[in-house]
Amino acid sequence: MSAADATARPELGPPPAITVPRVAERTLGNGLRVAAVRRGGVPMVEIRLRLPFAGTTRAHLARTTVLTETMLSGTADHDAESLAAAVQALGGALGAGADADRLVLSGSALAENLAPLLGLLAEVIDSASYPADEVDGERERLVEEIAIARTTPSTLAAEALAVRAFGTHPYAWHLPTPEEVRAVSSARLRTLHRERVSPAGALLVVVGDVAPARALDAVEKALGGWSAAGRKTVALPAPPAFAPGGISLVDRPGSVQTSLRIAAPGPRRDDPDFAAFSLANTVFAGYFSSRLVANIREDKGYTYSPHSGLDHAEHATLLVVGADVATEVTAPALVETTYEMAKIASLPVGTDELDAARRYLVGTLALATSSQAGLATTLARLIDNGLGAAYLREHPAALAKVTTETAYEAARRWLAPSAAATVLVGDAAVIGEPVAALGEITPLSL
Repeated sequence: MSAADATARPELGPPPAITVPRVAERTLGNGLRVAAVRRGGVPMVEIRLRLPFAGTTRAHLARTTVLTETMLSGTADHDAESLAAAVQALGGALGAGADADRLVLSGSALAENLAPLLGLLAEVIDSASYPADEVDGERERLVEEIAIARTTPSTLAAEALAVRAFGTHPYAWHLPTPEEVRAVSSARLRTLHRERVSPAGALLVVVGDVAPARALDAVEKALGGWSAAGRKTVALPAPPAFAPGGISLVDRPGSVQTSLRIAAPGPRRDDPDFAAFSLANTVFAGYFSSRLVANIREDKGYTYSPHSGLDHAEHATLLVVGADVATEVTAPALVETTYEMAKIASLPVGTDELDAARRYLVGTLALATSSQAGLATTLARLIDNGLGAAYLREHPAALAKVTTETAYEAARRWLAPSAAATVLVGDAAVIGEPVAALGEITPLSL
């Protein structure tokens, strides 16, 4: 075999087709929206419950952080240990998490145990008890965890970027402080649960080896009596207009590396530019074969894993470009990153680059929805954002229609460095002078 034969690449086949599931939907009398999908393969079922849970105070952030860690620590009928045992006996799991907009309860079980899983979910919703000893223990663990996290460059960079992008808006609050967490009591958690855990505006998605009609009936039986009466609703204000330009610097004396982040507004999933932007961004820095990886990882050796992607919130979508680089190459890494942004915003991408990115995005969407868990998570987000299961067909179709010209137009609109702002977390004494040659530096304190 010749050297040319040994390195020849086989032709790629067509991207995988994504089967759009049939979704059965029902809105219960209490306002809870329910969507059910049959997905066989394994005899399991996944549930995702999404509830509006925004808050406008830092105290709410701290309480929500503790609440998600202690929501499953006991109910009227179970203590933490027996509740965990009851869930495990169903062959599954139950957990809670939250972001600035939503509280999310996720669960799984053997498909034959859907009804008892929903029964335990209803029990938590109705009578989570937040025992003082459990809350005290989790609160102290969180205090230590947050204190440790705040010493890491990645956490500082995420906090600094949020503050730079959103100012004093709740989206700027990345983590509560240890003092804010210590102020959370079990009584306050019970009040928060009573006020905010409500079916009003909530969505439950069920995916698994179960007939959709049976799943909807099981949900209605378990959660139809969940009341929205007297519940508190909170609406977040609109985030401030994004202010591009400048370099914000968080000083981290003695740091051997700099966390580099560049942010700009990005398109929502329902924006007409979204498919074209997705392809342009993938070519720029959205996957391992991107231009930025080739430049500052493979060619320059400045970093291990540069990346670019969108952070979607209910009221804002942010493009985030990131890389962690050695302190001494901070300025040249920033130069090369903004160069690649400027290049893709000013010159059309090649057809081969566009086709490779298209295959990647279609393939990753197919992979993300290939499992019951992945499909449940994806559908819950899509339906909650008003897109629905049809997005799984419409987005690949939109990607297929993107041309080099439309990708170029989207890149000009969304990836231009003039629309972005830069945040650096590193040793100001070392990086300040060389970075100042690239733009005005504003110190940023957290």
